[in-house]
Amino acid sequence: MPVKNNIKEIRKQKGIKQLQLAEELQVTRQTMTAIENNKYNPSLELALKIVKYFELPIDDIFILEEEEKS
Repeated sequence: MPVKNNIKEIRKQKGIKQLQLAEELQVTRQTMTAIENNKYNPSLELALKIVKYFELPIDDIFILEEEEKS
């Protein structure tokens, strides 16, 4: 089951630059780009930092997608 996220949308709604978010979370901008584009899943620690940063429930940010059954 792939994990998707709404980080990019939430960040833009709040008017936060990607570099600013990366610096606050102590990661590189490239890491944030990969996470926002669903190319990389953050560690549990980083996911919890993201949740705390945005002050939103985890399921508003991260979505566990169901795989289609054939």
